[in-house]
Amino acid sequence: MTSEQGLLCKLDSPSFAAVTDISIDYAVMQHSGRVAMVSCDIGWSDIGSWQAFRELLPGDSAGNQLTGETVLRDVRNCYIDSPQRLIGAIGIADLIVIDTPDALLISAATRSQEVKQLVDELKRRGHQSPQSNHTVTRSWGTYCVIEEGPHYKIKRLVVRPGAALSLQQHQHRSEHWVVVSGTARVRNETGDFLLGANQSTFIPAGHKHRLSNPESCDLVMIEVQSGTYLGEDDIVRFDAE
Repeated sequence: MTSEQGLLCKLDSPSFAAVTDISIDYAVMQHSGRVAMVSCDIGWSDIGSWQAFRELLPGDSAGNQLTGETVLRDVRNCYIDSPQRLIGAIGIADLIVIDTPDALLISAATRSQEVKQLVDELKRRGHQSPQSNHTVTRSWGTYCVIEEGPHYKIKRLVVRPGAALSLQQHQHRSEHWVVVSGTARVRNETGDFLLGANQSTFIPAGHKHRLSNPESCDLVMIEVQSGTYLGEDDIVRFDAE
């Protein structure tokens, strides 16, 4: 959703949760009197499954569609998507293999639409995967959870040129920030200063702080969190992101 000025607008959590879970054509298009249509023949696919998605990609001589680095032996009619990790396979056929930082999916090619049932089962178990991914997009850029364990979490942050996070505070965790590339502008209770590559700062729990990127290129940082509670809801914002 965008405002009249073209700025990003986000629904608050209660309002978004109250929205009916149906497609945009039923929710909006069928109720609008301001819709124009043009007849055309351009082909159509809902791409509602991995099997449908693979049909958009060219295959090799054995009927495989491959994304990422693979080493295969006697593999036929498989779709393997692994952009970040090498996949080796021997003697398989008619499978879909999707490898992401969050999870690995292995499915018979004809049953890939059943992934929704796996998601429903994860929700029933209270698993966090359906609610959050390792890589999360925000209005200021992205962050990726590299590793986490009891009382610590390590993130990689990419802050877009000119963007800034909210002025915020955490009650249960402290943060170490290390600049990998670019320039970070840091505001905390000790002052307002710049950090360059290979420089770092420490934000104690309970201290107000803000991170921004004053440059024209991406700011890449490593954030190390430490504390008794590391949930994303341990945050008090003093203005919007």
